[in-house]
Amino acid sequence: FFAASCTSLKGPHSIVKLPTADMASEAWSVAASQTAQRTYNPIRAIVDTMNLQPNPEKELIPLSIGDPTAFPNLPPAATAVQAVVDKLTGGKNNGYPQSIGYADSRAAIAKFCTSPSAPLEAKDVIIASGCSGAIDLAISVLADPGKNILIPRPGFSLYKTISTSKGIETRSYNLLPEKSWEIDLKHLESLVDDKTAAIIVTNPSNPCGSVFSAEHIKEILEVAHRLRVPIIADEVYEKMVFTGVEYHSFAELSTEVPILACGGIAKRFVVPGWRIGWVLIHDRNDAFKATVRQGLVQLSQLILGANSFVQAALPALLETPASYMQGNMAHIQAAAMACYEGLVKVPGLTPVMPQGAMYIMVGIDMGQFKDFADDRDFCQKLLTEQSVFCLPAQIFEYPNYFRIVTTVPLDKMSTAVARITEFCDAHRK
Repeated sequence: FFAASCTSLKGPHSIVKLPTADMASEAWSVAASQTAQRTYNPIRAIVDTMNLQPNPEKELIPLSIGDPTAFPNLPPAATAVQAVVDKLTGGKNNGYPQSIGYADSRAAIAKFCTSPSAPLEAKDVIIASGCSGAIDLAISVLADPGKNILIPRPGFSLYKTISTSKGIETRSYNLLPEKSWEIDLKHLESLVDDKTAAIIVTNPSNPCGSVFSAEHIKEILEVAHRLRVPIIADEVYEKMVFTGVEYHSFAELSTEVPILACGGIAKRFVVPGWRIGWVLIHDRNDAFKATVRQGLVQLSQLILGANSFVQAALPALLETPASYMQGNMAHIQAAAMACYEGLVKVPGLTPVMPQGAMYIMVGIDMGQFKDFADDRDFCQKLLTEQSVFCLPAQIFEYPNYFRIVTTVPLDKMSTAVARITEFCDAHRK
């Protein structure tokens, strides 16, 4: 019967080779997919090869990871926690949600993010697994393998990780530290060709802590409009700005350019582990109507929806009082000021004062020091000697800088600045 069955299996699905005794004795060898082999996270590639042994005589001060929960000084709002607890214990959100998110949750996000010049409805919102999941959706829906997208330098490394994994080329446009990290628009424009699928912008910025002015955003939008390239706006740090700084979303200043804006609750609500993000579809001139809207729905079905009970809590969570976020930003601004004012006095270091988010970038004049091969070496020695851990900006494709996270308690920031000063004094020529 078996032989007859094998004989009858003709065509593309026929059995062409049966295991033999010799094959059974061979060692297993299973190759990873090309997608897996292309996937590369520069943070892990650099940090995992560093000698991460802090000085045992000094308390470790980690200024490296962009996780606002690393210290207990910025807890989530009690109202947000209660909103999630209520949904978890209520027992009504244990099943699969709609892949794009619950309708009332999407309506709550639309209400939270809408503005008079960029109105939103529930149909314009796709809920994702964190803002990183939203960025993945936005890149995936706009770019095919062989296309390219433009990303900032310095910039969040995940843009390249996601794109390269999918066979999409990234081209890095320069940010200008002497102009508070504005985009070099001439350089950006020079990178665009007929295969450019999108421009990614980050505002406020990780890793720079910069906030674009309305005038600069309009300049960026003019370039995108003229070249007919849509924008992916990473706005997960939306409205996280310092006193006296105005925040403007890209969509509220655009009448022509189609924009996919990515956001989430991770940073503003200090809950990155809750994994809720979103894509906002700002569809100027129905540019996304034909295929992009439906494409986002189809891509959302790959994971069958984000966390059910956290997204169910969004209508209440997003009503967190503004005073909670204002208090958090007052602390972050105070820590950033302490860092900047301390390090600007250190010969050989050039901090760039941030305007928001939760980071500050610091330049290193290698010519003033005797012992450092590069920014990675600087950060490694700083950790082993002073137990202060900062990220080398090689990770963001910007050598001879390092990034400091500004969500740490003020006393620890002051201690870190004193140690960095001592460290630089010890290694100066």
